[in-house]
Parts: sequence; structure tokens; C-alpha cells
Amino acid sequence: MSIQIQRHLFTIADYHKMGAAGILPERGIELINGEIIKMSPIGSKHAAKVDKLGRLLNEQLSKALIVRSQNPFIANDLSEPEPDIALLKYRDDFYENELPHGTDIHLIIEVADTTFAYDTKVKLPLYASSGIPEYWVIDLNKKQVHVYWDALENSYQLSKVYRSGELIKAQGIELELEVAQVI
Repeated sequence: MSIQIQRHLFTIADYHKMGAAGILPERGIELINGEIIKMSPIGSKHAAKVDKLGRLLNEQLSKALIVRSQNPFIANDLSEPEPDIALLKYRDDFYENELPHGTDIHLIIEVADTTFAYDTKVKLPLYASSGIPEYWVIDLNKKQVHVYWDALENSYQLSKVYRSGELIKAQGIELELEVAQVI
């Protein structure tokens, strides 16, 4: 006779209540598919790449979009991830009264030095199912950028790997970056 182990999945409401009660740390965790996940520590190389990318995006996009770095959004009732970079539809209130949802996001970019498998196996289906039209994973180890677009259910229908010397053009927004600029 086998025993079924049941997990308790937390909702975003549960997650926020635990945070308000001081049960959870303020940083270093995210709610993914109902589970509270400890995020990998952010090293200096990762932090520098995210900061540089944020600056490049702000310079290129000016006020057309909001460039949000390492802040949460609502993916579904059980997930509140904190991507490295999210390009949000512009709003005058900068989403002050509520977190953005997947449908408010044009593009998510994750910088992966130790998290490539997690970013492509766990976060990719979550982002696709949230309605995010385009997702980039910058693989610092292999010095390439994996670009996914055309979300359908929990995957992306199209993908391409870009390497040094190539130009990445985002879908649906005025954004072009050379791979060398982001790795």
C-alpha cells in the first residue's frame, strides 16, 4: 500500500499574509506554482549584468515602457515571480496600486549564470501560461541568448539562440540589442 503525500500550495493571498506577519523574509524568495522558493544568491557578475541591461533598456526605450528590475508580478493565483527584467506597458501610476499581471508585460529577461535549467524548465512554462509574449534567457556561461516568443498555453511556439555578433530584435516593441551588449 502506497501513501499519497499531499502538498499544501500557497496562494498569493496566503503569501502576502505571511509576509505581512513577518513570517517570510523581505527578499530572496518568490512564490512559484504555490510553493515558496528560495532564490539563488545574486553574485556580482549577475548583478552587474542586470544593472547594465536595465540601463541599456532605459536608454533605448525612454518613456515608451516601464523597465522593472527584480520586482514581482502576478503570473496566476499561485505564482508571484520576480524576474530580473520585465518590460511593462506604460502606466502613469507605475503600477503603484496593484502589481502588474502577465498581460501587462511585453518581455521578460532572466540573466542565468547558475539558473539556466530553472529559468527554462520552470519559469518558461509559467511565463508562457501567464500570457507573456516574449521571454529571453541570457546564458552567461555559454555567452548566448535564448529567445522565445509566440506563447501558447505553457510553452512558446518559436525560439532562437543568438550568439555574439548577432542582433536581437524584440517582437512588438522598438527594441534591438546586440548579444555582445548583454553578455
